[in-house]
Parts: sequence; C-alpha cells; structure tokens
Amino acid sequence: MLDLKRIEEGALNTEPYSWGVIDGLYSPEGAAALAATYPRDHFKTVSGKDAEKEYLYESRELLAMGGDAVSNPGELSDSWRELANDLLSPGYRAAMSKLTGLDLTAVPVEANVYHYGPGSSLGPHLDMPIKHVTHVLYFNDTWDPKDGGCLSILRSGDPDDVVAVVPPIVGSSAVLVRSERSWHSVQRVVESCRRSRRAVTVTFYAPGSVSPMWPPGEKAPLHSYEVPPARSWAQRLLDRLTGG
Repeated sequence: MLDLKRIEEGALNTEPYSWGVIDGLYSPEGAAALAATYPRDHFKTVSGKDAEKEYLYESRELLAMGGDAVSNPGELSDSWRELANDLLSPGYRAAMSKLTGLDLTAVPVEANVYHYGPGSSLGPHLDMPIKHVTHVLYFNDTWDPKDGGCLSILRSGDPDDVVAVVPPIVGSSAVLVRSERSWHSVQRVVESCRRSRRAVTVTFYAPGSVSPMWPPGEKAPLHSYEVPPARSWAQRLLDRLTGG
C-alpha cells in the first residue's frame, strides 16, 4: 500500500527544525480505498489541558506500542489491514531511518488513528522527549483549509508564529523530528464543519517508553465515531459568550 520510495527519496527542511512533507504515498486506487473505509470503531475521546496545550480529539489504536500485530483487525477494511502491516514492516522503518538520518530500525513504534471533529484541536506544543520522530499520514479526500484542522509548523509556542500549513489530504504526510524547537499544532476544526480531520500518527519512541496515549491498566470506554450534529447558531453564540 505504501510507496516506500517516496519516503526514502524525500527530503526534510532544516528550519525552524527538521520536518518535511512526503506526498504521493499511495496509488490513486489505494488512496480512494483508504479514504472511503477510514476506521470508525474502538475510539476513545481524549480531552484536557496541561501546562503547555489544550486538546480535544478521538483516538483509536492501530499498532500497540512495541507490538507486532494490528489492533482490532477484524473491524478494518482490507486496505487498512494492508497499510497497518506496511507500517509494521522492516522496510518502512528503513525508509524512515534513511529520511531522518536516525536509526529507527529497532525502537518501539506506536500508531493511532484520529478523528478531529467540529471543535477539536491540539494546541501548540513540543512532543515529549521520549518521542524521536512522528510521521502523520492524512486521509481526507478533500479539505477546505478555512475549516481549520491543518497542521501548523511553528517557530515558537505562539499559534500565530506559523512557518507552514499542511492540509490533511489523503496521500500526503508530515514528518516531525523532535527537538527543543519542534513546535507544532493542529488548528481548531470549525464548529460548522460536517466532516472530521482524519490522520494516523506513527511515533518512534525511545527504548523502554510507555505509551502516553494508552497507559497500561487504563480502561477507557470505547465507542464508534460519528460526526456530531450541527449545533444551532444560537447555541454556538451561547457557547462563545459562556466559554463553552
């Protein structure tokens, strides 16, 4: 499913840190199949605010941290099982190692599927030091940047200090090499948007890391994802006035 040559032959920017966009990852038929059968099962809602950022989105495990099997494969289409197995392959690790200049051949890997529905966002932040490299693959067949939901490459923790914006179009992806300058965010999806921003994040971790997304022993309730119904103009106005 993945065209690994596109990754191997890619190039990363050096400013404001090491990052890049790799596109053309699938054939037209593969891209269409992945977009049409994007997972909706086994999601949990993730929301909160820490010292660095606010966040709200839906997450589904695709590859468990350090595992060698696809999570909940029976709920996935053939195309998605093929993609997940590509992400588990030595060839993918080798391609990402060549692209980043880091040895990623044996470090723990985790992959999660995300829906960012209306009102969802991920504030400006640096990834945790245990994260070496993040590869974000996108799966929307179309996307209007006016609806938010794009990845912002930032020079600082200021959300307006934008270097580049990456829309979530299927076949495209973003690679981020973690550093003390690797600020980025996901723009808030506007309330009037009737689709979700769809992405899979593959993260290469430091040896011995524990998943921050799926902590051991967590028993979060899981559900199928559906885009929330549109709220009325009056309700949106009330939310703005009350901070809701």
